[in-house]
Amino acid sequence: MRKLTEILRLRYEAQLSHRAIARSVDIGLGTVSLYLKRFQASGLSWPLSAQIDEVQLAQQLFPNGAPKPRHDLVEPDFAEIHQELKRKGVTRQLLWEEYRGCYPNQGYGYTQFCQRYKDWRGKLRLSMRQVHKAGEKLFVDYAGQTVAIVNPQGGECRKAHVFVAVLGASNYTYAEATWTQSLSDWLGSHIRAFEFLGGVTQLVVPDNLKSGVSKACRYEPDINPSYQHLASYYGTVILPARPYKPKDKAKAEAGVQLVERWILARLRHQTFFTLSDLNHTIRQLLERLNHRPFKKLPGTRRSQFESLDQPALLALPKDRYELTEIKLARVNIDYHLEFDQHYYSVPCALVREQVEVQATSELLRVRHRGKQVACHVRSRRKGGFTTCAEHMPKRHRKHQQWTPGRLLNWAQDTGPEVLVFVQQLLKGRAHPEQGYRACLGVLNLSRSYGAERLNAACARALQLKALRVKSVRSILQQGLDQVPLEVESEGPAIGPHENVRGAHYYH
Repeated sequence: MRKLTEILRLRYEAQLSHRAIARSVDIGLGTVSLYLKRFQASGLSWPLSAQIDEVQLAQQLFPNGAPKPRHDLVEPDFAEIHQELKRKGVTRQLLWEEYRGCYPNQGYGYTQFCQRYKDWRGKLRLSMRQVHKAGEKLFVDYAGQTVAIVNPQGGECRKAHVFVAVLGASNYTYAEATWTQSLSDWLGSHIRAFEFLGGVTQLVVPDNLKSGVSKACRYEPDINPSYQHLASYYGTVILPARPYKPKDKAKAEAGVQLVERWILARLRHQTFFTLSDLNHTIRQLLERLNHRPFKKLPGTRRSQFESLDQPALLALPKDRYELTEIKLARVNIDYHLEFDQHYYSVPCALVREQVEVQATSELLRVRHRGKQVACHVRSRRKGGFTTCAEHMPKRHRKHQQWTPGRLLNWAQDTGPEVLVFVQQLLKGRAHPEQGYRACLGVLNLSRSYGAERLNAACARALQLKALRVKSVRSILQQGLDQVPLEVESEGPAIGPHENVRGAHYYH
């Protein structure tokens, strides 16, 4: 009916054919012909009188089919309908049937019901036009405004950042202050937000900050591994907003603005000395904000949360998530990898391979192709090594099993002179490990020459101060170990003699 006037204008002023009119107004040719026949039969003339509008024209052309206006229809409660549509499984068809069940003779038809709801929804704020299901999305972001915290000792001022999380369906809001926007603070804020809500949403929608998204992309963003690990633990999904598309996280933008206006603006005249004091004040103002009534919707953020989001949230895990730092590392040729300036061993077969390191405050786990291959107690010693014997090659393990005590016990079992010789070998090195090979070389000679001959050879080598493996081997090869040792004589006693000067000579 809205195209009646245009059809008449195109016919009687533009002198277009029926087919051209049909193409112009995008309706069927038969419909154009019907309208023009009805107009000719009505006795009206073109141009129409200024008193005739579209409704009156339609009534004259279609006296039997013109709709009669009704004023006894009951208007639906569109605010309640808007909230009900956020529940899972609730459709417009269902709500219309319930509406008609209450007003069978005074209710709108389904088409008018949907159209009038659409018109009502169009009058809300732009941020309300997205339809968010209960318990579906949690929007997270940092406020652009910071809060100053003064050190009471030296007076230095440090800026604290404000984390904001908003539920999609109920607009229930959480906020807290952290020192930085680093990975540990980012993950910690998520943990505390989930605990504040008492559950987890199906999706978390962050911005593209580095702590959450390693590489921003419109189609396939790379989620930070630590952030993804947290999401897997809580059973939720990270769905970053598209770069430069603030409408994707309109709830977060509106929530940040709300926190800045209703919380941070009220703190502008206060001075805080600790982060905990600031968060205590934010929590008090946050409680007031969530109990503040809506202007266009019924109830408050708290009441909407209790009726919509809270029943639909996923349950929290039994244990609290432990902050886990995840990074990729490549195993060095010494079958160790570096993490936080400390070196941890992995199985030697993984040399040159890339592995995933998952580090908590107490443990460090190493995974390769989804399988855990090593676990160590985390060490804070810079430049130190943590090595597991099972990760070492077989020859390295055998070498590591040799200790000074073991070598000395073997030498003692062989003979007392061998023990003294081995002690001298170990003592003459800056590090005992440097003498291991020489000790093993000496002790292994007992297999070829026997313990008795080796003990005699070591005695001769000690007398000659020849503390080398070659010397002992040469003594055994030459058979000198079987020659009796010569005892050094003290020489004849020298008595008084004319050629001997006495002490008096020097007086």
